[in-house]
Amino acid sequence: MNIELLIGDETGTQVFLPVVQEGIEWSTERRSTPGKLVFKVIKDDILSFSEGSPVRMKVDGDPVFFGFVFKQQRSRERLITVTAYDQLRYLKNKDTKVYENKTAAQFIQMIAADYAMNAGILEDTRYVIASRVEENTSLFEMIENALDLTLTNTGELFVLYDDFGRLTLKNLSSMHVGQEGAYLLIDEETGENYDYTSGIDENTYNRVKLTYDNEQSGCRDVYIAQDSSNMNRWGILQYFDTVSDGENGKAKADALLSLYNKKTRSLKLSNVLGDNRVRAGSLVLINLDLGDVKLKNFMLVEKCSHTYGEGVHRMDLTLRGGEFIV
Repeated sequence: MNIELLIGDETGTQVFLPVVQEGIEWSTERRSTPGKLVFKVIKDDILSFSEGSPVRMKVDGDPVFFGFVFKQQRSRERLITVTAYDQLRYLKNKDTKVYENKTAAQFIQMIAADYAMNAGILEDTRYVIASRVEENTSLFEMIENALDLTLTNTGELFVLYDDFGRLTLKNLSSMHVGQEGAYLLIDEETGENYDYTSGIDENTYNRVKLTYDNEQSGCRDVYIAQDSSNMNRWGILQYFDTVSDGENGKAKADALLSLYNKKTRSLKLSNVLGDNRVRAGSLVLINLDLGDVKLKNFMLVEKCSHTYGEGVHRMDLTLRGGEFIV
């Protein structure tokens, strides 16, 4: 395993190839969290960098991480523990934004332009948000709100991430690791251990009720979607919300029922054989016998933590998919 980790100096005119200790950690989460790289370098008389310095890492030639130093921790042994984040870290900034007739992708493009962020592929989310006021909140939350509106109105999930220095938005259908006939497979041989739970206590709803105050008619419109079979099995578990102007109440209720009308299961895998292509938002093929359910399908990676050390690359994964919801 060949790891190339470069750090730029504070002026941006020099690049250093530092001596890095074993145990580099790269972690990503699907929602509202920047990618993070943590590593230890040995301080010598040549190495010179500071907060804000760029960091780039490739593993076996694969582009893995590009970001900036945000924290240093020094020890008497002349070791510096460095924490770097990708550009999604700047989405933690708070602001107030008002926009009209934009898709989530167009709104993200607007944010990228306002904050001088490098944008790459932003796939068309299609659903147009009529109007939205986001006041004194983080850019992350604004974007997640736009993506959630897209999900509840269309049933389509989009993943926002940093692709080696480029802000990227892709439909979940574009996030498979590998290709047909050569998808990445995780089974008992490649995954060392797992933690599996199931239940209906969180994020399970078999009845969706939405209301809309119709100013034209002077009445409150009510939209209900429900599954009588699961209501008999589990009792009534109701999701309630309101419908905004421009939203299709019936379509939104049906989409929400489709999302939440199922038992929830959480699955965490540890010490899986590492693959540089896997990140939060990826779809990986899982083949595992968990006792009450046998899995052989694609699952969404909610959280991913890679560890590179002593010639070994391992990763821990938190997964969802089908009835698996984190």
